[in-house]
Amino acid sequence: MPAASPAAPPAADPAGPLRRAPSQRRSRERVERILAVATELIAAQGSDALRMAEVAAKAEISIGSLYQYFPDKAAVIRALAERYNAEGRACIEEGLREVRDAAGLRRAFGTLIDTYYGLFLAEPVMRDIWSGLQADKGLREIDLEDSRINGRVLAAALARIDPAADPAELSIRALLVMQLGEATMRLAISVGREEGDALVEAYKRMALRELAPE
Repeated sequence: MPAASPAAPPAADPAGPLRRAPSQRRSRERVERILAVATELIAAQGSDALRMAEVAAKAEISIGSLYQYFPDKAAVIRALAERYNAEGRACIEEGLREVRDAAGLRRAFGTLIDTYYGLFLAEPVMRDIWSGLQADKGLREIDLEDSRINGRVLAAALARIDPAADPAELSIRALLVMQLGEATMRLAISVGREEGDALVEAYKRMALRELAPE
């Protein structure tokens, strides 16, 4: 997966958590500039240090204009998180769509985790955005819902492999595997590359022993 500049977050629905959805091209461009600046600042300073006044200054807009779109820092972090979550979900859905048997799941899941890890390596700012989510009770729900959505995709693949399996059990296993996978990615990009690679490989082995033992 090609790396992207921290100043250019992946595109998504411009309405999202915005106070005012941009309907004109100029407004959409302004929102993109705001989010690009916020991403750059979070990458440099962390989410805790993000200040709305600094975002407005670097985006070359008034603070009033910024608040027209984002009422507070939490809204900015939410918009960024939803964009990266959407990219991750697309990766997971594509990776598991054709799975029909245990061997196929082992192949697809291993490739999927490598691709997902590559996404995190290309965008290490995702770790800092995640930290911003955890610092706000309301925003933590976004992270949990993302894990649930990804878990449902994995559970659907498991159900195709074993249609007689208990759906509730599949749902719990899939949610846990996905939540642990996201935590592994954030840990892996927080340490050195060699250790991070080893952590991801260990996670893959553990997850596959649970999901599709040979």
